[in-house]
Amino acid sequence: MNIRINPEVVEALANNKPVVTLESTIISHGMPYPQNVQTALHVEEIIRANGVVPATVGIIDGVGVVGMTADEIEEFGKRGDIMKVSRRDLPIVFARKLWGATTVTPTMILSAMAGVEVFVTGGIGGVHRGAPTSFDISADMQELANTNVTVVCAGAKAILDLNLTLEYLETFGVPVLGYQTDELPAFYTRYSGIKLDYRVDSPKEAAEIIKAKRDNDLKGGVLIANPIPEADSLDPKIMNEAIDKALALADKEGIKGKKITPYLLAKIAEITDAESLESNIKLVYNNALVGSEIAKELCALNNKKQ
Repeated sequence: MNIRINPEVVEALANNKPVVTLESTIISHGMPYPQNVQTALHVEEIIRANGVVPATVGIIDGVGVVGMTADEIEEFGKRGDIMKVSRRDLPIVFARKLWGATTVTPTMILSAMAGVEVFVTGGIGGVHRGAPTSFDISADMQELANTNVTVVCAGAKAILDLNLTLEYLETFGVPVLGYQTDELPAFYTRYSGIKLDYRVDSPKEAAEIIKAKRDNDLKGGVLIANPIPEADSLDPKIMNEAIDKALALADKEGIKGKKITPYLLAKIAEITDAESLESNIKLVYNNALVGSEIAKELCALNNKKQ
């Protein structure tokens, strides 16, 4: 495998200790330096303080790294030439020995290669608005359908068509579990008005469902939809207006493909005077806490089995 796993991660996995992976796109494409590095390291600190080993995932000189060092994270934050990578880009990045920032999809792939079950992110990609004519659907959807990794997030990114995203996940058999909520969170806000079929109220309950899926060899991911904390949630009306404005600007400028999500998130941050960026950071911190607890409960369940 074209992968390097941090020795601390190897040791933890060998001894059934909890590990949580993190993506690197938030470092290289999510916010400016040094805020990007500070945020990434703080997320790791939250996970570590909870008794779990953090493992930030990226690609360095064509090698997938599960568990980047602090120096490597610093370099990721400073470099301006790092590719945003999805599944289709992996063979090119590997063959050409490039640096790559992993989005949800390749982070899931590399997590599965390393044997890590729980991955924490901000929000997943999904079905874009206008997808019935544009066919713009994130590769995250198929990765969740096929790769055995649990993703803890604050729902799908609010720039997407949330109803169609949920329909797509249902079609491909991905369990979507609302964490202490009955509806799909909308990233910057706690509420979307879209009811979920399943709710879990504790990390143990989530872990039991994940374990049942794995024990019965049911292929694919599990999505834990964890709402942004109430104190950090933004006004839905203001956010929807900002999203509509950003979408109109993207359409006017012809922004498409892999450039659309970072463009929209940057524009929304600009329109909201960085309030959306601050909320994005806070929801990732919150997901790190929940993901850590779920990872610990999974290890406890596996220890009982032994």
